[in-house]
Amino acid sequence: MEDSSASFLGNRYWVLRHGKSIPNERGLIVSSMENGVLPEYQLAPDGVAQAQLAGQSFLKQLEESKISLDKVRICYSPFSRTTHTAKVVAQVLNLPFDSPQCKMMETLRERYFGPTFELKSHDKYPEIWDLDEKDPFMGPEGGESADDVVSRLATAMLSMEAEFQRCAILVVSHGDPLQMLQNIMHSAKQHSGGDGGLAEWIQMSRVASVLSQHRKFALLTGELRPLL
Repeated sequence: MEDSSASFLGNRYWVLRHGKSIPNERGLIVSSMENGVLPEYQLAPDGVAQAQLAGQSFLKQLEESKISLDKVRICYSPFSRTTHTAKVVAQVLNLPFDSPQCKMMETLRERYFGPTFELKSHDKYPEIWDLDEKDPFMGPEGGESADDVVSRLATAMLSMEAEFQRCAILVVSHGDPLQMLQNIMHSAKQHSGGDGGLAEWIQMSRVASVLSQHRKFALLTGELRPLL
């Protein structure tokens, strides 16, 4: 299980953006918990195929790293598209989805873009990302700022680090949260040689010059990537 981040984190992490969903196909922003958990917003057929490929790729990487399946944990957002993705990956790995190895975490949910953008066109995303670049502490009206999302992702990371030891953790979430998670953890790693622990290193990274740059870690639907 040794890797370049072994001294920094107690587990190894991969991130997976959900497969292409019905909202993706329809060009809709579905970001509220109320809408996000609805079954009509789960994966489209293409997204199921993407999730299967991601599961096969993850399995191959586990085998290459000589990581046994009993060390695997799948932590996923409660939205229907991420739950569906996590279920497909668990099937590929032959892990029972209702076992302790698979855990729903509300802190991994989609970024809420606010009522102005909910169920509106995907074409609106650049407006929000422009706002993030200008001021990542300011969210769209009624929605979450980049820093708001990072705050709960920090809680998710600390929770996983506390609960699991020397595990291979697949984090199944959404585009904005996963690019923000990668961004903040790459920055936190730069602080990790100093005093303190993970909470302090993440806190040091919650500055505008870091938070505003999350788009460089963007993922395609169904894309799997090591966190670090």
